[in-house]
Amino acid sequence: MIGILIIAHGTLGESLIHCAAHVFGGTPERLQQLGVNVLDDPSRLLPQVKKLVGELDDGSGALILTDIYGATPSNLACRLIEPGRVGCVSGVNLPMLVRALTYRNDDLEAVTEKALSGGHEGIVNVTKEACDVTARY
Repeated sequence: MIGILIIAHGTLGESLIHCAAHVFGGTPERLQQLGVNVLDDPSRLLPQVKKLVGELDDGSGALILTDIYGATPSNLACRLIEPGRVGCVSGVNLPMLVRALTYRNDDLEAVTEKALSGGHEGIVNVTKEACDVTARY
């Protein structure tokens, strides 16, 4: 099972895990987060990130999801990427996380692709017409 680590600013990772727990009826296993704050020194966070990835990887690999490409969370993840073992997708959102969790028994490449597709497909321009079709309240 692919382990998943969310590295994001502030409490975004905590919030995403809380939402995923709501969707799945409990906190999924092998899912952790690390919140990065403005005063954090990235060089001091790196050992913690390495440790978390090691704990999450049961031999199947780990996927790191970060919030903004080029910011500290993704820069930390870049230091750990190992093709076939540790991957990273930036731009994390709840549909991405749910898709990654749903397919995490596949290999790392497949889970990465599912996370990407979930993230993209989860972004929808909600129009009045769409609401008329889908709204149930």
